Amino acid sequence: GAGGHEGGHGGRRALVDIGRPDMERDRGHLEQQRDRHEGQATEEQHLSLRDTHFNTLPIDLPMPVLFGKAPKMQRQARALPRKAKPFITTGLNLTAVLERVLCLPSVASKSFLITIGDRSITGMVAREQMVGPWQVPVADAAVTTQTFDTYRGEAMAMGERTPLALLDAPASGRMAIAEAITNIACARIGKLSDIRLSANWMAAAGHPGEDHKLYETVRAVGMELCPELGIAIPVGKDSMSMRTLWQDGAQRKCMAAPLSLIVSAFAPVVDVRKTLTPQLLTDQGDSSLVLLDLGLGSNRLGGSALAQVHGELGDACPDLYSASDLRHFFAFIQEAMEQNLLLAYHDRSDGGLIVTLLEMAFAGRCGFDLSLDAIASAPALLDALFAEELGAVVQVRALDLPRLRELAEEHGLGDLCFTLGAVNSSEELVLRFGGETVLRDSRVRLQRLWAQTSYRLQSLRDNSECAQQEYDLILDTKNPGLHSQLTYDPSEDVAAPYVQRGRRPRIAVLREQGVNGQLEMAAAFHRAGFDAIDVHMSDLISGARTLDNFNALVACGGFSYGDVLGAGEGWAKSILFNARARAQFEAFFQRPNTLGLGVCNGCQMFSNLRELIPGASHWSRFVRNVSERFEGRTVQVKIPASPSVFFSGMAGSLFPVPVAHGEGRAEFSAEPLAQRALDAGLVIMQYADNYGAPAQGYPSNPNGSPLGIAGLCNDDGRFSILMPHPERVFRAVTNSWRSSSWGEDGPTLRMFRNARAWLD
Repeated sequence: GAGGHEGGHGGRRALVDIGRPDMERDRGHLEQQRDRHEGQATEEQHLSLRDTHFNTLPIDLPMPVLFGKAPKMQRQARALPRKAKPFITTGLNLTAVLERVLCLPSVASKSFLITIGDRSITGMVAREQMVGPWQVPVADAAVTTQTFDTYRGEAMAMGERTPLALLDAPASGRMAIAEAITNIACARIGKLSDIRLSANWMAAAGHPGEDHKLYETVRAVGMELCPELGIAIPVGKDSMSMRTLWQDGAQRKCMAAPLSLIVSAFAPVVDVRKTLTPQLLTDQGDSSLVLLDLGLGSNRLGGSALAQVHGELGDACPDLYSASDLRHFFAFIQEAMEQNLLLAYHDRSDGGLIVTLLEMAFAGRCGFDLSLDAIASAPALLDALFAEELGAVVQVRALDLPRLRELAEEHGLGDLCFTLGAVNSSEELVLRFGGETVLRDSRVRLQRLWAQTSYRLQSLRDNSECAQQEYDLILDTKNPGLHSQLTYDPSEDVAAPYVQRGRRPRIAVLREQGVNGQLEMAAAFHRAGFDAIDVHMSDLISGARTLDNFNALVACGGFSYGDVLGAGEGWAKSILFNARARAQFEAFFQRPNTLGLGVCNGCQMFSNLRELIPGASHWSRFVRNVSERFEGRTVQVKIPASPSVFFSGMAGSLFPVPVAHGEGRAEFSAEPLAQRALDAGLVIMQYADNYGAPAQGYPSNPNGSPLGIAGLCNDDGRFSILMPHPERVFRAVTNSWRSSSWGEDGPTLRMFRNARAWLD
C-alpha cells in the first residue's frame, strides 16, 4: 500500500491482501495472483495489511506513526520583471567572433579534463569521449555493452542550458531535456519512451524571483514536456541553497547562482555497433552534410556563446517549439541509422551550427564546402551560424540523400531538412553565402584555436613540455592517426583445437585491495578457453587458497592500496614480507609449466617480485609519468619479436590499446639496460607514434618510458609484464577506434589464446 502524511497532499488508506504465506510457487499460480485485486487506496489516513489465510491484520496503524506530522511549508513565489536587451550582430566580423567563441571554455576542447580519467575500465566501454583515429573529444553520448558477449548495451547523455534560465527559466528546462535527447539519439535505441531521465536541480531558494522560476520550470518539464514525450523522470536530486550571504562591514552582500537543470538521459541500446560519432568520413565516396533544424529558423542568440564572449546576454533565447517535432526527430534518426543511411551525427549545441560543423571536421581531419543560402538571411548570417537552437547535422552519402529526404518527409520533417554542401578530403573549410565566400580557413588553424584553452590549462597543471608536444600534434597534417597493421588474423582462434577437447585450465585472477580490473581480465581469459578463478591476496596469505593447483596466474590493474605505498609496490611487499605468500609465489615461478601475466598495477607488482622470477633480473621499476599526472588514453603499440608466450606470432604488428596509469614510466637501474633488454629481444611491447616508429614524445609515449618500452618478459618468455590494458579491448567493439576489417575479436585477444594454446 502507499500513502502520505497529514502534512502532505492527501493521505490514502491502503488495504493489501497478501494471501497465504505458503502459497504455491509455480508460474501458473503466480500469473493468477497478478490478476487478483490486491488492495485499494482510500482517503483515510490509515494503513492496513490483511492476511486472508489467518484473517488477521499484521499491519494496522495510523499513517502519522510512519511518517510523523511534518509541518506544512508555505512558500511565496513571485515573478520579477525581466530586464533584457537584444544582442545585435550587425558589424561583427565572422572570423574574429569565431576565434573568440572557439576559445570559450564551454565550447573549447575539454581534453585536459578527459585524459585524467579512466574511460576504459570494465572492458565494456563501446563509446567514450574520444572519437576517431586522432582521438578528438567530441562524442555526444557514452555507450557501454551489457555483458562481455552481447552487442546490446546502455547509453548515457547529458543536457544543460543554464545560461538560458537568466532569460526564460522554463525554456532552459525544456532545452536541457531536449538536448539530452538529441545527444543520446546518436545511439541505436528502440524507441523514445525507452529513455529515462535523471534531473539535477539547483536553485537559490528564497532569492527574489528564483522560487517562481523553479516552480515554472518544474511545471514545464514535469507536468507538460515529459508527459508529452512519454518519458519519465524516476530519479534526481536537488540543491536548493545555491546562495551565499555575508557581512562586509556595514554592508550585507549576497552571491546567488542562477536556476540550473542538469539532465542525464539513460536508455538501453539495441546494438552498440551502430552508434554514430561526429567523425566525418572521406572513404565512403561523395557525401553531403544535412542540417535538421528543430529551431524552425528562429536563430535566437539569447544566452549563446556568441553573446557571452561579447559580455552580453541577449533577450530572446532558444526554446523547444514542439514536443511532436522532437519525437519525430528521434524516430527519424533511429530509422535512418537502422537503414544505414548516416555516416556521422552531431547535435547542435554550445557554439551553434558553425561549431558543430567544425568539430565534425576536426574529428575527421577533413574539409567541407558549404552554402548557407537555405538557412540564413543577409542581415542575420551570424545568427544562423551561432544560434544554439535544437537540431543536428548528419553526414550522408550522395547516393543515399534522396532516401534520407524521403524518410524526413515520412516523419513530417521535410521542411526542417537542409542540405548544406559536400565533405572533402582537403584541410580547407569553406562557407559560402549569396554567391560569396564568407569563410575560408584551414582545419589546422581553427582546431588549434579550439584546443588552445585546454592546452593552456594543461600547461599550468601538468608538465608544460608535454602539453606543448600534444598541442603541436595538430600541426602535423600527414599524421595518419590510430591504425592497425596486423601480422595475424585476429579472428583466428589458435586455442580452438585445445578448447574443443573440453579441458579448461584454471587461471588464478589475482587481486588486492583497490584492484578493479579483475572482471574484464577474467572475461578475456574465459573467452580464450580458461576457467578463471577469483583469488584475493587475503586468501593466499591466510592459507584459504594456494597456487599449487594453478598453472597460470594473472595480476590485474587498479589502485592497489590506493597507490599510497607506490603503485604496485605495496602489493609486492605484502608478498615479499610474508613467509607463506613468498614461498607460494616463489614455488609457482620456479615450476617449468607455469605462466604469469602482470598488467598495470599487476605489472608494477610483478616487477617488484623480479628477485623471485627466474630470468627477470633485467626488469625495470615503474615510476611516476613524465607528464606528472594520471594518463587515460588510447595509444598505438608495436610488438617486437620476443620469446613471450603471450605474444607468439604477433611480432611486427601495430594496433591501438588503452592505458590508464599514473606511474607507468619504466625506470632501469642503469641507462644502457633498456637498450640491452631491447637488443636481447625481451621487450614485448613498445609505444609507437602514428607512423609506427617507437614513440619518444608525448602523448604517443604517455609516460616517458625509454625506447617506448611498455612491457617486458623474462628470459624463457613464460612471465610477461605490461602497462597497457589488452584485457579491456579483447572485443573489437570496446576499442575507442577500431578498424572496419575487424570482426568480433580485437587484436589483443590473440594474447590470451596464445597462453591457452601453450598450456597444452
